[in-house]
Amino acid sequence: TIQATRRPHYVLQQLLRIGKRTIISLPNFGHWRVRFSLLARGRMPVTQTLNTPWYETTNIHLCTIADFRALARQCGATIERAVAVNENGAMHPFMPDSWAPNLFAESAIYLLAGPTQAKK
Repeated sequence: TIQATRRPHYVLQQLLRIGKRTIISLPNFGHWRVRFSLLARGRMPVTQTLNTPWYETTNIHLCTIADFRALARQCGATIERAVAVNENGAMHPFMPDSWAPNLFAESAIYLLAGPTQAKK
């Protein structure tokens, strides 16, 4: 999972360089419960997906689905498939540019192709 790496941008670039495809998963810090918890309590939330206090988490670089989409584009990746995962573990495919998963998905899984591997 990309958020647990020290240099997500570099890691993603290298994954895209060495593989034809890469799968990335990440918790979505933009989920409405996370946003509400920050707004209402002013503290880092603990949720089913982000289930440890901020000071004990392995997550170094938390991001939203929209943040990751921007990073993928910056690295020249093509998002071939995207799946939103809800709090019950149910998976729902989504279009990479849709806004709803950024608000409602607890986490996301992506299938990416690098700049030279994208389908033509």
